[in-house]
Parts: sequence; structure tokens; C-alpha cells
Amino acid sequence: MRSLKNTIHKILNWEYWNTNVIYFPIYFYWLFLSIKARSLGFFNASNPKIINGGFALESKKEIYDLIPTQYYPDTLFFKAHETSVNIKKALKNTSIDFPFIIKPDVGLQGLRVEKINSWQSLETYLQKTNYDFLVQNCINYPLEIGLFYYRMPNETEGTITGIVNKEFLIVEGNGKNTIQELIEQNPRFSLQLATLKKKYGTLLNDVLPKDKKFNLMPYGNHARGSKFTDVSNKVTKKLTETINTICLQIPDFYFGRLDIMFNSWEDLEQGKNLSIIELNGAGSEPTHIYDPKHSIFFAWKEIIKHYDILYKICTYNHQKGHSYLNLKQSRQLIIDNKRLTNYLKSIS
Repeated sequence: MRSLKNTIHKILNWEYWNTNVIYFPIYFYWLFLSIKARSLGFFNASNPKIINGGFALESKKEIYDLIPTQYYPDTLFFKAHETSVNIKKALKNTSIDFPFIIKPDVGLQGLRVEKINSWQSLETYLQKTNYDFLVQNCINYPLEIGLFYYRMPNETEGTITGIVNKEFLIVEGNGKNTIQELIEQNPRFSLQLATLKKKYGTLLNDVLPKDKKFNLMPYGNHARGSKFTDVSNKVTKKLTETINTICLQIPDFYFGRLDIMFNSWEDLEQGKNLSIIELNGAGSEPTHIYDPKHSIFFAWKEIIKHYDILYKICTYNHQKGHSYLNLKQSRQLIIDNKRLTNYLKSIS
């Protein structure tokens, strides 16, 4: 019965539809823009300092290296198959301590992003790390958003086109139901039950005391069950000025989404008590479209609007000498990205 309810919930709410279904009508518009640009890989010119413009297969470390250090968590880079002994030695010289975040250097959809609470959990994670990865301070600010920003390369003032608030998977105890029962009471949470069982095992059989909260996923990712709410009404002149000041310090960054954790909206406007968890480039979605109140038609309109902006930025940069990907390179990028997606899903 629960499986049937989950299926009906997914059918009736487009935010759960397969990405290929959502984007199918949009592919034709992308093809139209590609014909105009004479390249399927025109996105490569969007953010010249980021691999593939940040469309896919970009290195998180290389992106962090572009951002002033005060704006992102302390982060260490490790090659594939690194041992916990060497990681422990490296952490001694940093502020990073348990719990910390570990994630692939080249990743997507929040796959293999985990919160590590002990050396034992690190050892377990490292058993499946056939890839370079990052270890990063776990930021404890209470709020997280995805903020979409763009700036024309010939201008000094950018624009915020949308903000999404991310609500974590948090269950609240009533002193009666187990954690699993609380999860099953919420259709959004219930869809993540199989993953949560792998992550928490028998812990889900515990009964939470009344009013005690348990955060099942300590980061806001739509594919991992977070609820996205459109809070684009929070865009103010002051916030735009602050974000623009930050983005102007990131070399050749013109188009993308900043995932930010912060203490309060007042602090965010003033540019303090915040941390950029991720910066995504040309492959970014305007994730405020996933607010359940929005229709699929709203989503299509917003995606097309952002593709138009991307096209304008890319063609401008191309005229200034920044290259597009050729057909062979574009095809290989798609193949490699699909291969990475399948691999990370298979070990998650």
C-alpha cells in the first residue's frame, strides 16, 4: 500500500518526474540555440575559468580555488584510494573535525555526499572511493538556499533571478512512533526510505522522544528529499549588491547557482556569517522551479529564460576568444557524464 501511495504521489507531483521527461520539450529549444551558436557545446564559454563552463564533470576543488577562502568551508582535497591514516594526519593542521562532510571532487545530484561522524564511518566510506574526493568542514548555520546569479561579461552589476529555500528531512518525535513510522507519515520522506534504511539501519526502529528533532539528511538536495520553496521575494537591492560583490571576486564567473548556508537573512544581506557550500556553473538549474506550488509550465518558462541568458553570455565570450566544445567533445562529455552518474548511483 505504501508503495502504491508513493507511486501516485510521484505521478501527481511533477517535481518527481524523470529528468528526461521534464526536459524533453526543452531539448528542442536547446537544439535551436545550438544551431544559432553553431555548436552543441556553446555552454563551454559561459564561465571560462571552470571546466566545461560548469556544465558537467567540473572539479569542485578547482571551483573552490577561484572563490576567496573566507566565503567557503575549510576544504581538503584527496586523491582516490587515500588512506584514513593520511587523512587523519592532514586534518591535524586544519580546523576540520568530526562531524565533517565528504564528497566526490567531480560529482552530481548529491550522490556520495555524506556526513562523517567517526573514523569508523570514514573507513566504511573509503571502501568505495575510486575517485578523488574532498573533506570539508560541516557548516552549522540553520538556513540554506540556492541562489541563481548571472552577469553579462561587459557589465559590473549582476542579477539574482531566483532563490530557493531548502528544507531538510527532519522528523520530530512524539514519544510513540519509531523514526521509520514518522518517515512513512510524510510522502516526501517516504520516497527516501530505502536510502535511509541503508544509511541508518536499525536506528530507524528507535522511538524519538516528544518534540526531539532528528535531521535525516544534513544538507539540502532535492534528489535526496529536501523540500524546495521559492523565496525569490527575498531578493532586495542590498542582497543583490552583496552577492554581486562576492561574485565579482570569482574570476570569470558569469552564470550559475550558489548554494549558501547562513545564519540569518539580515546577515546574508550584509555578507557575514555565510558559507558557499557549492558553486555550480552552466549546468545549474533554477531550482526555485521545484517549489510544489509551481506548475510544469512555470518550470519550462524559467528554464528557457535561463537558457536564453546562458546563450547571450556564451556568444559574447565566444566573440572575445573563448572556445565552444566541438561535436566530438560534446558527445564525449555526455558519455562520460552518463558513465559517472551510473557509477555513483551504483555505489550509493
